[in-house]
Amino acid sequence: MFLFSVLMFFVFACVGAWLLLFPAGRDLMTQSASAIGRRLEQRLRRDCQQGTRQASALGRGARGGAGSAWRFVQRRYPLILAASVLMTVPPLLALMLSGRDMLGGYDGVGHVTNDQVADLLKGEQLVAPAPLPPTTFTTAEVTLVRPMLDSANRNWQLLDPDFSQRMLLVFRIMKERHGYDMAILEGYRSPERQNSLAAAGSSVTNAKAFQSYHQFGLAADCAFLRDGKLVISEKDPWAMRGYRLYGEVAESVGLTWGGRWTMMDFGHTELRVPGTVRK
Repeated sequence: MFLFSVLMFFVFACVGAWLLLFPAGRDLMTQSASAIGRRLEQRLRRDCQQGTRQASALGRGARGGAGSAWRFVQRRYPLILAASVLMTVPPLLALMLSGRDMLGGYDGVGHVTNDQVADLLKGEQLVAPAPLPPTTFTTAEVTLVRPMLDSANRNWQLLDPDFSQRMLLVFRIMKERHGYDMAILEGYRSPERQNSLAAAGSSVTNAKAFQSYHQFGLAADCAFLRDGKLVISEKDPWAMRGYRLYGEVAESVGLTWGGRWTMMDFGHTELRVPGTVRK
């Protein structure tokens, strides 16, 4: 019905534009209306010949009134046509759109992703996990993938409180629902460190100081723990499955996942706040 109403509106608009822009169209409509008027007048005359003088007078008066009305319509028909379209089509469209079938997937009730998100919205304050030993981040496997990770900051207290709670919720869901233990690799990042990483090349980052949400405590890089060791490599099928789940969970709590970027960063998530990052 919606498509039909849109089609009818398009037809009316085309006819209106044709009448307004092309004199030939107006002449055709005028001639057709005049022919119809003449036929009606002839029929009225035949019918009125059998009536009384009073009926004939009334008939002549009616024809005179109809003629006056018709002449008014002929002089003002573009305006009348446009007004008719504007007055009839929008209510018809509104009537069509008001049907329940147009929003069949919406029942007017807000939904949250799961019970844990609902708990967060109710004000539950999650607690940051205990820090891991520094040697966890300096193994040969980790250094091969993230060579500058030993100087990264992993203090949860330096993160934005809202972002921190969302990240802790992601960690909980990943553990309880998917069996993945997670660890933060880097959270807050100073402007000096951001410039140092940018100087290392585009394979590390393209963002300079204050062009990253890390400088505002609104971003974090994370990885998985397996048997007490960090697993960052994207070549590990278990880790890649975790990254996909991690992206889904992060997006479900309103975070942006780096795995959808052109230069994919599977462990990165951020809470985007308009006007925060410098262009």
